[in-house]
Amino acid sequence: MQIELKLPDVGEGIAEGEVVRWLVAEGAKVKEDDPLVEILTDKANVEIPSPMSGTVVKILAAPGQIVKVGGPLALIEPAAGPGKGSPSGKTAGAAGEVLATPFVRKLAKDLGLELGAVPGSGPGGRITEEDVRRAAGPKTPAGAPAESTPEERIPFKGRRRMIARKMVAAKTRVPHALLVDEADVSGLLSERAKMREIGEREGVRITILPFVMKAVAGALRGHPALNASLDEDREVIVLKKKIDVGMAVDAGDGLVVPVVRNADAKSVIELAREIERLSAAAREGTLAPGDLTGGTFTISSVGSIGGLFSYPIINVPEAAILAAHKIVTRPVVRDGEIVPREMMYLSLSFDHRIVDGGEATRFLNEVVRRIEASAI
Repeated sequence: MQIELKLPDVGEGIAEGEVVRWLVAEGAKVKEDDPLVEILTDKANVEIPSPMSGTVVKILAAPGQIVKVGGPLALIEPAAGPGKGSPSGKTAGAAGEVLATPFVRKLAKDLGLELGAVPGSGPGGRITEEDVRRAAGPKTPAGAPAESTPEERIPFKGRRRMIARKMVAAKTRVPHALLVDEADVSGLLSERAKMREIGEREGVRITILPFVMKAVAGALRGHPALNASLDEDREVIVLKKKIDVGMAVDAGDGLVVPVVRNADAKSVIELAREIERLSAAAREGTLAPGDLTGGTFTISSVGSIGGLFSYPIINVPEAAILAAHKIVTRPVVRDGEIVPREMMYLSLSFDHRIVDGGEATRFLNEVVRRIEASAI
């Protein structure tokens, strides 16, 4: 009797996911807990394992398809007895035993590659999709002109589509208001130079972000309206008791926002270490779903890239987001004299349903004061 594999509830309020790729092909024999399919949610990429040993009879959801929780993914024919079925991705090839998933095997076949000749970079020499694509290299279809075409069409799916849906929801549902100020970070840069010596001993890189995060977290303690969300269904403003600060990370395949827990209770060194860990995991695609949920406020640090200042979009359902920009030496007046100082713009977007302009201004004033006084 064939069993229908359904998209399970992976928690964190996720209602649907997009099929990224199948790790097995139709007809593949799998063991219980073998990974079958990679699913992209608005939180993270997750692999759905096989609930039993058996044979994948039919794939019901193609890559790029959106599937609701409880929706069908595939049909599996259970094995006759416990433990039956061979491991997914192990077969013998001409060059000996070749480790690769059925998806990778099919890709190699489609690209005209002999799988046994492809060096494997995965665990135990397993051949990955990246290995196959690297071996195939760029190719021009037979008969196609050598010159480039006037345009390139990229499928609008995966993380880019997830980001787009979230951004549209944020801008259409939330009345954004923007507040811009600047901070003199000359003293902070001096403090960072001292902290870098400690960071070298601790094995952690000290950037500007942990200082800004510490200042923001401290200011949030006295301004709970900025550390809140709006429950529209129940018409309740939810003031968060914990200060869990998200940070926007450019992960290559799209923007992700991992969360630093209890940011107000951490030192600059502790924040730097956690920021470094989460940033690396984001770029490597190894963030756990729990790393991407439960944020109460978000910081977007774009200073290393450039730009004068921006209008960041709120990470709903949070009440606000702060963008920290590049540091520029500018002439400013101090004690009646024009002197060069290291200045940084700060942009605060806030949900005007929850936060009024006066409270937002007081909060940003507090952030600036903490940065300038190095009271962090």
